Amino acid sequence: MDTLTRSHKAQKLIERLPKKLNRQFVASLVGCVHCGMCTNSCHYVLANPDDPTYAPAYKADQIRKLFKRHVDWTGRYLPWWVKAGTVKSDEDLEQLKDTVFGKCTNCRRCSLNCPMGVDYASFNRMARGLLVSVGVMPEGVAAVSKDQWEIGNQMGVLKEDYLDTLEWLSDELAEEFGDEAARIPVDVKDAEVVYAINPREIKYDPRSISDAARIFYQAGENWTMPSEGWDMTNFGLFSGDDELGGTVAKRLYSKVKELRGKKLVISECGHGYRSTRCEGQNWAALGEVGFEMESAVVTMLRYIDQGRIKVDKNANKKPMTFHDSCNFARSCGMTEEPRELLSAVCTEFREMYPNRAENYCCTGGGGAMSMSEYTPRRLKSAKIKADQIRTTGAKMVVTTCHNCVDALNDLIKHYKLDCEVTQLVNLVANALVPTRAAVSVTKVEKPALPLEGYTILVADDEPDITAFFSTALSDQGAQVHCISSADQVLETVRREKPDLVTLDLSMPGRSVGEVFEALRRDPELAKTRVCVITGKPELRSLIYERPVPPPDGFLDKPVSEEKLIFNVRKILEISEKQQ
Repeated sequence: MDTLTRSHKAQKLIERLPKKLNRQFVASLVGCVHCGMCTNSCHYVLANPDDPTYAPAYKADQIRKLFKRHVDWTGRYLPWWVKAGTVKSDEDLEQLKDTVFGKCTNCRRCSLNCPMGVDYASFNRMARGLLVSVGVMPEGVAAVSKDQWEIGNQMGVLKEDYLDTLEWLSDELAEEFGDEAARIPVDVKDAEVVYAINPREIKYDPRSISDAARIFYQAGENWTMPSEGWDMTNFGLFSGDDELGGTVAKRLYSKVKELRGKKLVISECGHGYRSTRCEGQNWAALGEVGFEMESAVVTMLRYIDQGRIKVDKNANKKPMTFHDSCNFARSCGMTEEPRELLSAVCTEFREMYPNRAENYCCTGGGGAMSMSEYTPRRLKSAKIKADQIRTTGAKMVVTTCHNCVDALNDLIKHYKLDCEVTQLVNLVANALVPTRAAVSVTKVEKPALPLEGYTILVADDEPDITAFFSTALSDQGAQVHCISSADQVLETVRREKPDLVTLDLSMPGRSVGEVFEALRRDPELAKTRVCVITGKPELRSLIYERPVPPPDGFLDKPVSEEKLIFNVRKILEISEKQQ
């Protein structure tokens, strides 16, 4: 084909394709016999039975046709016979992006069920990498990758914010136990354990760090956390960018070596565990890293088995089920350790079916939580997981992955399940029987939280924002509902009757301006207070130029927790005296 008829990006992708191939990819690209065994393995197919473009074999063919046309000899001589094809334009690349990013979470369930051993998820990741190399990727993938390249972690947490968080957590722990030794140690050399975490824990869920610290303290562990290079997640796994993957892995390995740590313990994160322990050395072109690596799940289980910590399972009495993270169970074979640990710290465990390596994806894997444009697809496909959970009747879904925590919380809200999500570190910490004396503290009745009794609707299509707002507002006592589409606003306001709506201006669906005007014109809903919170203040005309009363507040992103709470209280007319 004349390369002059192909766009620059398409040409570069084709030129790079042969360099990305290895024996595993080629075997998978030529091995498919289109038997259909993969079809019913995919949660996207099960949730969209009338759309053949979700079938793993169909999706694989969108990549396979490029291989047939430009690498395999059959496509050069018999292209019509082997269904070879190519990409000519940037529009073709966008269509391929929609397939490899938007219709697959790389969960590898289809790979597990393929009789020919075709690993679609692996060469789908390869195709993502090809697109990323020419700048074609979802906006969220680009933003997260940029943060991990430039700031050193995927959520852009600054070093001073990280250390400040560890400091105030340490203050609380020292006060709780009456012992300065309960503080979180940072950059201690020659420690037995170097503990690496997911940035989500610092930004949205610091209690998981406190819980881990409680466990290490009660176990009498010699441990530390690094001041830099502490992010054990790796967006290179999701984007297919091996260079990013290798760079991120090296940062963590180098820090452990610098601290002369004996063992790297990886907090509960499926893709972080896989990236750090199983894939990072390959991406970084390293041999042995020179220290042990293990999941915190294994660490906690060993502490119990060795008698280093004592637990009382009666502390966790809710019926619980366990969700296997795809990267833990299917890609790394860790299925029994979490169940053994869970059985030690709760009174009632109910399996969901199928389970272990056959379990269905939470719908948040493969970086899907960062790709807001695909949220409606993700939530629709989540019905499969929601049905699994609902059938167990459990009140608590336990998982070993922060990605899964966010995705499961989303589907629980979307499908109105009567349960909540937690991780093993939280359950173990809750079940701890202290063996090191704690300070005796006289219990006093806590004053009511400032937002207690108020209902707030967070309307935003960015998962990180909804998680942040939801956590901040819930911590102040509010009941929070989250939606990600403008189409859901009116129905949800009518149903939930919130005291306040925080409204993003650039959500998918109807024009947010039209929705706001409809809200103000509806006699039943008109008095609902609205605070616009947006990263695109240039869109304010969508709201303020309409012939209806303006919103009750307007904030530009990014918004700090203090600013958010201050303005919410101001709009709801909650004074300090009311606390």
